[in-house]
Amino acid sequence: MEALITRLSELLEQKRWGALKQEMNQLEPFYIAELLEKLPASEQVILFRLLSRAQAKLAFEYLSYSDKKQISEQLAENRNELAALLNDLDPDDRTAFFEELPGEVSQRLAQLLTKEEREITTRLLGYPEESIGRLMTPEYVAVRPHFTVQQALGHIRRFGRDSETLNVVYVVDNQWKLVDDLRIRELILAAPEQTISEISDGRFISLNALDDQEAAVKTFKDHDRVALPVTDSDGTLVGIVTIDDVMDVAEEENTEDFHKFGGSEDLDLSYTRTPLLDLVRKRAGWLILLFLGEMLTASAMAYFDGEISKAVVLALFIPLIISSGGNSGSQAASLIIRSLALNELRLGNWFQVMTKELLSGLLLGSALAAIGFVRILIWQKAGLYDYGDYWIPVGLTVSVTLIFVVMWGTLSGSMIPLALKRCGMDPATASAPFVATLVDVTGLVIYFSVAALFLRGTLL
Repeated sequence: MEALITRLSELLEQKRWGALKQEMNQLEPFYIAELLEKLPASEQVILFRLLSRAQAKLAFEYLSYSDKKQISEQLAENRNELAALLNDLDPDDRTAFFEELPGEVSQRLAQLLTKEEREITTRLLGYPEESIGRLMTPEYVAVRPHFTVQQALGHIRRFGRDSETLNVVYVVDNQWKLVDDLRIRELILAAPEQTISEISDGRFISLNALDDQEAAVKTFKDHDRVALPVTDSDGTLVGIVTIDDVMDVAEEENTEDFHKFGGSEDLDLSYTRTPLLDLVRKRAGWLILLFLGEMLTASAMAYFDGEISKAVVLALFIPLIISSGGNSGSQAASLIIRSLALNELRLGNWFQVMTKELLSGLLLGSALAAIGFVRILIWQKAGLYDYGDYWIPVGLTVSVTLIFVVMWGTLSGSMIPLALKRCGMDPATASAPFVATLVDVTGLVIYFSVAALFLRGTLL
């Protein structure tokens, strides 16, 4: 070993990186780890960077915790310099550099960076912005199938101090592929001489690092876990996700949906910390779009100006008509968006949804129609307002319009979120103001079309 160290030190001094890399990668991982432990920290990190990804991953496994931590800290010793270097590299060189590091090292490196630099590093690692890979931590304890329970508990005592959680211990093979996960109580209750493979059943739940973060929220909810392992596409364990991180994601997703449904972009900061101009900018886009939509309402009223001038009484019920349609649409949109978020509905259920909402709209509209007609009847008979000689056709116009408008509102509110999801968009974009604006415009068309049917030859 001493002769090998001398040989490698000479190559290092001569900066013969090719020969040094060839020498290192010919060694067994165990000897590489033993060699690294005998070298100064400055030489450790240089030699470690020369290892192939497979060799580095296996050698890192044999290192003591102090050496693992030391190498990780050396790799990220100057965080600002490292971030600047990574950003200056060509994308292919940058990717090649990170691919030469084992997943555990790259993840530990990411945890040592500031938030901004961590985002840069994880982006370079190839994890999409909203992926589970952005949530995971490498702070976990893993054991081998051949360990006895006593050895495993000793391993946990030695390396578990900095683990994110000790509720679950993960079982990995020689290639670091996930084999099983064991609750700590299973280890405590098992006989000390039993091996890990004897108490394992090979059944486990894991997340894929490239999956969307919402998948983690659903998996945690379905399986009632406090932590879940994260693997890559090959089944290699690359980290874990804990329930506190998932709860943060769920809160962020719900907040984003609430903002969108209210007709606003989601805020980057809390309401109290958001600057005034940012708050205005987040709300202005949707507000302007909705205003332009409402201008169509004015255009529709202008189109029916002749009818309104002949039967001014019709104008009295315009707010009643359009608000009923908008409210019913907003209700339906709220129900469908929430059901989609909870995975209670799928796109394949669209016909069932359409049928149910049409029937709901018919019943709700009929109830409002009855109330509307009774209201006109009472006001007319009590002398509170004179709707004229044709108050019955006016009442029928309002009542029939309410039925059709509410049916159209419930249909629109239920189908638009499904259509958006089908197009790959967020269903929450079908905000209450958006649905209400759509129903406002079309509600006027329905109203005056029904009025033309009931009042032609009388008021019209």
